[in-house]
Amino acid sequence: MAIYKENLTELGERKRKHSLRSVWNALLYVVKTGCQWRMLPVNFAKWQLVYYYYKKWSGLDCFDLLLAKLREKVRSGMGQNRQASLGIMDSQSVRWGNNRALSGYDGNKKVKGIKRHVATDKNGFLLAVMVTAAHVHHSKAALLLARVLKQLLCGIRTIACDGGYRGEIIEQVKNVSDIFYK
Repeated sequence: MAIYKENLTELGERKRKHSLRSVWNALLYVVKTGCQWRMLPVNFAKWQLVYYYYKKWSGLDCFDLLLAKLREKVRSGMGQNRQASLGIMDSQSVRWGNNRALSGYDGNKKVKGIKRHVATDKNGFLLAVMVTAAHVHHSKAALLLARVLKQLLCGIRTIACDGGYRGEIIEQVKNVSDIFYK
Protein backbone atom coordinates (compact mmCIF):
# COMPACT_ATOMS: atom_id res chain seq x y z
CA MET A 1 0.00 0.00 0.00
CA ALA A 2 2.83 2.40 0.82
CA ILE A 3 4.48 1.66 -2.53
CA TYR A 4 1.21 2.48 -4.30
CA LYS A 5 0.93 5.83 -2.46
CA GLU A 6 4.53 6.69 -3.31
CA ASN A 7 3.88 5.96 -6.99
CA LEU A 8 0.82 8.20 -6.93
CA THR A 9 2.77 11.12 -5.55
CA GLU A 10 5.46 10.57 -8.20
CA LEU A 11 2.78 10.74 -10.88
CA GLY A 12 1.67 14.11 -9.59
CA GLU A 13 -1.62 13.07 -8.00
CA ARG A 14 -2.42 15.00 -4.89
CA LYS A 15 -3.62 13.66 -1.58
CA ARG A 16 -7.39 13.37 -1.27
CA LYS A 17 -9.17 15.75 1.05
CA HIS A 18 -12.32 13.58 1.01
CA SER A 19 -12.29 9.80 0.93
CA LEU A 20 -13.96 7.95 -1.92
CA ARG A 21 -16.25 6.42 0.71
CA SER A 22 -17.49 9.93 1.54
CA VAL A 23 -18.08 10.62 -2.16
CA TRP A 24 -19.94 7.30 -2.51
CA ASN A 25 -22.12 8.11 0.52
CA ALA A 26 -22.97 11.47 -1.03
CA LEU A 27 -23.97 9.75 -4.28
CA LEU A 28 -26.20 7.37 -2.36
CA TYR A 29 -27.76 10.35 -0.57
CA VAL A 30 -28.60 12.02 -3.89
CA VAL A 31 -30.12 8.81 -5.24
CA LYS A 32 -32.13 8.07 -2.09
CA THR A 33 -33.49 11.58 -1.46
CA GLY A 34 -33.64 12.84 -5.04
CA CYS A 35 -32.16 16.16 -3.94
CA GLN A 36 -30.38 18.49 -6.32
CA TRP A 37 -26.61 18.36 -6.50
CA ARG A 38 -26.29 21.83 -5.04
CA MET A 39 -28.48 20.85 -2.07
CA LEU A 40 -26.07 18.24 -0.68
CA PRO A 41 -25.65 18.72 3.08
CA VAL A 42 -22.39 20.26 4.24
CA ASN A 43 -21.24 17.07 6.00
CA PHE A 44 -20.59 15.54 2.56
CA ALA A 45 -17.93 16.60 0.09
CA LYS A 46 -18.70 19.63 -2.09
CA TRP A 47 -21.32 18.93 -4.72
CA GLN A 48 -18.88 19.74 -7.54
CA LEU A 49 -16.53 16.97 -6.40
CA VAL A 50 -19.36 14.45 -6.00
CA TYR A 51 -20.70 15.33 -9.44
CA TYR A 52 -17.20 15.03 -10.93
CA TYR A 53 -16.86 11.46 -9.65
CA TYR A 54 -20.41 10.63 -10.74
CA LYS A 55 -19.65 11.71 -14.32
CA LYS A 56 -16.27 9.96 -14.26
CA TRP A 57 -17.65 6.66 -12.95
CA SER A 58 -20.68 6.82 -15.26
CA GLY A 59 -18.45 7.26 -18.28
CA LEU A 60 -16.42 4.21 -17.30
CA ASP A 61 -19.56 2.09 -16.77
CA CYS A 62 -18.55 1.49 -13.16
CA PHE A 63 -22.16 1.43 -11.99
CA ASP A 64 -23.12 -1.27 -14.49
CA LEU A 65 -20.12 -3.36 -13.48
CA LEU A 66 -20.92 -2.89 -9.78
CA LEU A 67 -24.55 -3.91 -10.32
CA ALA A 68 -23.53 -6.99 -12.31
CA LYS A 69 -21.00 -8.14 -9.70
CA LEU A 70 -23.47 -7.58 -6.86
CA ARG A 71 -26.19 -9.49 -8.72
CA GLU A 72 -23.79 -12.40 -9.37
CA LYS A 73 -22.74 -12.52 -5.72
CA VAL A 74 -26.33 -12.59 -4.46
CA ARG A 75 -27.35 -15.23 -7.00
CA SER A 76 -24.44 -17.49 -6.05
CA GLY A 77 -25.31 -16.96 -2.37
CA MET A 78 -28.82 -18.19 -3.15
CA GLY A 79 -27.40 -21.37 -4.69
CA GLN A 80 -28.08 -20.30 -8.28
CA ASN A 81 -25.77 -19.90 -11.26
CA ARG A 82 -23.95 -16.59 -11.30
CA GLN A 83 -25.34 -15.74 -14.75
CA ALA A 84 -29.09 -15.70 -15.33
CA SER A 85 -30.46 -18.03 -17.98
CA LEU A 86 -34.09 -16.91 -17.69
CA GLY A 87 -35.23 -13.33 -18.23
CA ILE A 88 -38.63 -11.75 -17.66
CA MET A 89 -39.67 -8.85 -19.89
CA ASP A 90 -42.55 -6.43 -19.41
CA SER A 91 -43.51 -2.80 -19.93
CA GLN A 92 -45.40 -0.16 -17.98
CA SER A 93 -46.99 3.09 -19.11
CA VAL A 94 -46.40 6.01 -16.76
CA ARG A 95 -47.87 9.50 -16.66
CA TRP A 96 -45.18 12.01 -17.54
CA GLY A 97 -45.86 15.67 -18.13
CA ASN A 98 -42.40 17.18 -17.69
CA ASN A 99 -40.85 16.44 -21.09
CA ARG A 100 -42.84 17.24 -24.21
CA ALA A 101 -40.30 15.62 -26.52
CA LEU A 102 -40.65 12.16 -24.96
CA SER A 103 -44.36 12.28 -24.26
CA GLY A 104 -46.82 10.04 -26.10
CA TYR A 105 -50.27 8.56 -25.57
CA ASP A 106 -50.90 4.89 -24.82
CA GLY A 107 -54.42 4.26 -26.11
CA ASN A 108 -54.77 0.90 -24.38
CA LYS A 109 -53.95 2.21 -20.90
CA LYS A 110 -55.34 5.73 -21.50
CA VAL A 111 -52.05 7.21 -20.28
CA LYS A 112 -50.20 10.23 -21.65
CA GLY A 113 -46.52 9.95 -20.92
CA ILE A 114 -43.72 7.40 -21.28
CA LYS A 115 -43.34 3.64 -21.28
CA ARG A 116 -40.71 1.75 -19.29
CA HIS A 117 -39.52 -1.53 -20.80
CA VAL A 118 -37.81 -3.68 -18.19
CA ALA A 119 -36.02 -7.04 -18.24
CA THR A 120 -35.26 -8.82 -14.96
CA ASP A 121 -34.06 -12.25 -13.92
CA LYS A 122 -36.34 -14.67 -12.08
CA ASN A 123 -35.45 -13.07 -8.74
CA GLY A 124 -36.46 -9.61 -9.94
CA PHE A 125 -32.90 -8.29 -10.30
CA LEU A 126 -32.69 -5.65 -13.01
CA LEU A 127 -30.96 -6.75 -16.21
CA ALA A 128 -31.86 -4.00 -18.69
CA VAL A 129 -34.15 -0.98 -18.93
CA MET A 130 -35.34 1.17 -21.82
CA VAL A 131 -37.64 4.23 -21.85
CA THR A 132 -39.74 5.21 -24.88
CA ALA A 133 -42.74 7.39 -25.62
CA ALA A 134 -45.97 5.80 -24.40
CA HIS A 135 -47.35 5.20 -27.91
CA VAL A 136 -44.52 2.76 -28.80
CA HIS A 137 -45.96 -0.74 -28.57
CA HIS A 138 -43.97 -2.98 -26.26
CA SER A 139 -43.58 -5.67 -28.90
CA LYS A 140 -41.66 -3.16 -31.04
CA ALA A 141 -39.33 -2.24 -28.17
CA ALA A 142 -38.76 -5.93 -27.36
CA LEU A 143 -36.35 -6.31 -30.27
CA LEU A 144 -34.10 -3.51 -29.00
CA LEU A 145 -34.30 -4.76 -25.43
CA ALA A 146 -33.37 -8.29 -26.56
CA ARG A 147 -30.31 -6.90 -28.38
CA VAL A 148 -29.23 -5.14 -25.20
CA LEU A 149 -29.70 -8.37 -23.25
CA LYS A 150 -27.56 -10.26 -25.73
CA GLN A 151 -24.76 -7.71 -25.42
CA LEU A 152 -24.88 -7.64 -21.63
CA LEU A 153 -25.76 -11.21 -20.67
CA CYS A 154 -24.70 -13.98 -22.98
CA GLY A 155 -26.23 -16.56 -20.62
CA ILE A 156 -29.88 -15.57 -21.24
CA ARG A 157 -31.50 -18.41 -23.18
CA THR A 158 -35.19 -17.97 -22.39
CA ILE A 159 -37.37 -14.90 -21.95
CA ALA A 160 -40.80 -15.08 -20.31
CA CYS A 161 -43.30 -12.39 -21.25
CA ASP A 162 -47.03 -11.78 -21.41
CA GLY A 163 -49.37 -12.03 -24.39
CA GLY A 164 -48.60 -8.50 -25.59
CA TYR A 165 -45.33 -9.80 -27.01
CA ARG A 166 -46.75 -11.89 -29.82
CA GLY A 167 -46.75 -12.09 -33.57
CA GLU A 168 -43.81 -11.77 -35.91
CA ILE A 169 -41.67 -9.99 -33.31
CA ILE A 170 -40.92 -13.38 -31.72
CA GLU A 171 -39.36 -14.69 -34.91
CA GLN A 172 -37.41 -11.47 -35.43
CA VAL A 173 -35.93 -11.70 -31.95
CA LYS A 174 -35.05 -15.37 -32.50
CA ASN A 175 -33.32 -14.57 -35.79
CA VAL A 176 -31.40 -11.53 -34.59
CA SER A 177 -30.22 -12.49 -31.14
CA ASP A 178 -30.65 -16.23 -30.64
CA ILE A 179 -32.84 -15.59 -27.62
CA PHE A 180 -35.85 -17.87 -27.45
CA TYR A 181 -39.25 -16.73 -26.17
CA LYS A 182 -41.47 -19.23 -24.44
